[in-house]
Amino acid sequence: MNEFLSLLIAGIVTGSIYAVSASGLVVTYNTTGIFNFAHGAVGMVMAYLFWQFWQGWHWPVILALVVVLLVAAPLLGLVIERAIMRPLYGATTNIALVVTLGLLLLMVGVASTVWKQTNTYTVPEFFTGHEVSIGGVNLSFEQLITIGVAVAVAIGLRVMFTHTRVGVAMRAVVDDPELAQLAGAPSSRISGYAWMIGCMFAALAGVLNAPQTMQQVILTELVIFGYAAAVVGRMRSLPLTFLGAMILGVGNSMAIGYVPTGILTYVTEALPMALLFLVLVTMPQARLTIGRVVRPRPPRTASRRSTAVGSLSLVAVATIGAFLVTGNNLNTLGEAMGTGLLVLSLIPLAGYGGQVSLCQYTFAGLGALAMHSVGNGDSVLGLLAAVGLCGAGGALLSLPAIRLRGLYLALATLSFAVLMDNVFWNNPTVMGPSGVISVGRPHIFGMHFDTTRSYVILLAVVFAVCLFGVGALRRGSFGRRLVAMNDSQAACTTLGLDLTVTKISIFALSAGMAGLAGALLFGIGQSAGSSQFQFFNSLILFVALTLQGTNLLTTAVGAGLGIPVASVIGSHIPALANFSYIAFGVGIIAIGRNPNAMGKVFADIRDAWERRHARAGSGTAPAAALAAPVETEVSSVG
Repeated sequence: MNEFLSLLIAGIVTGSIYAVSASGLVVTYNTTGIFNFAHGAVGMVMAYLFWQFWQGWHWPVILALVVVLLVAAPLLGLVIERAIMRPLYGATTNIALVVTLGLLLLMVGVASTVWKQTNTYTVPEFFTGHEVSIGGVNLSFEQLITIGVAVAVAIGLRVMFTHTRVGVAMRAVVDDPELAQLAGAPSSRISGYAWMIGCMFAALAGVLNAPQTMQQVILTELVIFGYAAAVVGRMRSLPLTFLGAMILGVGNSMAIGYVPTGILTYVTEALPMALLFLVLVTMPQARLTIGRVVRPRPPRTASRRSTAVGSLSLVAVATIGAFLVTGNNLNTLGEAMGTGLLVLSLIPLAGYGGQVSLCQYTFAGLGALAMHSVGNGDSVLGLLAAVGLCGAGGALLSLPAIRLRGLYLALATLSFAVLMDNVFWNNPTVMGPSGVISVGRPHIFGMHFDTTRSYVILLAVVFAVCLFGVGALRRGSFGRRLVAMNDSQAACTTLGLDLTVTKISIFALSAGMAGLAGALLFGIGQSAGSSQFQFFNSLILFVALTLQGTNLLTTAVGAGLGIPVASVIGSHIPALANFSYIAFGVGIIAIGRNPNAMGKVFADIRDAWERRHARAGSGTAPAAALAAPVETEVSSVG
């Protein structure tokens, strides 16, 4: 009995930390309508800042706590709201989502630069060795403090939202900011309060968890447990949010006590993601709404000729580059081709169809695994197996997620990626004891691509063929259906279009292309490690896609080159080891002020070209594969 009570109390303590973290998410979302994916990164940065004040600079612990929780965290929240989030109010869910992902990458990059992860950081317990006995179970002062803080947060938020003018105003602002402002609620000030409170709770959760671990990834992923708790509460109900947090904490603790050691790690790692995915797929289906929306006008569809010219030009440039560069630069060129193909796999799904996927590197890893396992690792059958396995996996993933859109679809695909990271890729029976598998280069029509130069040319050819194929898909009836689904699912339903098959097909196509990309990409180094499939890489991929424009075929080329080049810069300059995180984070934050991303640059170039030809009297402009979206206001439903 004592063992059960000990496990129960330990679970309540862990659940209390999750509850504090999730409360900050709910407060921010309830007030501003923006789900902060960077919530965990804020807690991580504040935990390191607390270590810096207390252990690094030897400040008194109380002073360090006061400065972090009551000064640094609220100030950071106010800066985030004023500089980054304010332009997003009223923006589409996908834009708000990707900007918070960019903020997450930026904060991870900055924290890794300031606090080197090669060093060890330790935060001691506040009251080491002090315990009290309750019912025969010993409780440390830290455990009592954690439970007390969670209870205080629950009561305080309940009172604030139901019995204070500020709390009622915060609830009103998210429903209708303009109406609330007419009633006397200062919506801009209320939003600032929400972000300040949210960052305070993130900092509090990070500080409470710091004595247990100061690993950056674990502190950042703490919010993912908060995601599950917050979704249990439908992002609205604080009591249900706390219930979800306690289910996670107690379930995790009971697993530690009663699950066999051989599978314990997999159960504890899978529990939060399994709960999140289960809640998401069993939620009542969102109603199809109608209204007037402001959105970017879709880009002009590239012609068959311009797409063919662009694809052939890609092969020509890559071939010339393969003969001009050598060594690591040649490998980087090959990685650019493979990464570009992986980015291209997102364009039909996210660009044309408007669906969110944060697990693309997971499918790339499955493609590499299929290549490794079939035909001695160097057969064209491995490529076919990669496409088939990942296509089937994408279709299966779309079945439970088919009812989800926007934020909830992003959370579902993210939970799948994290679940695969913790349970599948870290399993020695899958990746071997070393966590690394060999990935061969395929032999096609009797041709061997043993040299890196010839393999880079092969990658360029495959990339170009897929580029032309995606362009053809966009011009066809299926592409038009995808664009219609992106514009308004309600309108499609009204017209009698069944989008179920469309969604399953596009998920399968996107995942199959990602599997092909993974099978080819990791053939550059002829090996693949589990760390290369982590969900953080999928976040960078999605951010890079959005940064350059989700509808543009040229995005695949630009992002494919940008991701490996950013990594090379970080590897050559130690001070910029996290350059890719910082660069993509800063870049994507600008999307909040310019939803058309780099597409605006292409639009300006195109318009200048057209004006020049108009002045010359030609009256025509060349077909542009770089056609970019122009922001416009339209009436639509959905």
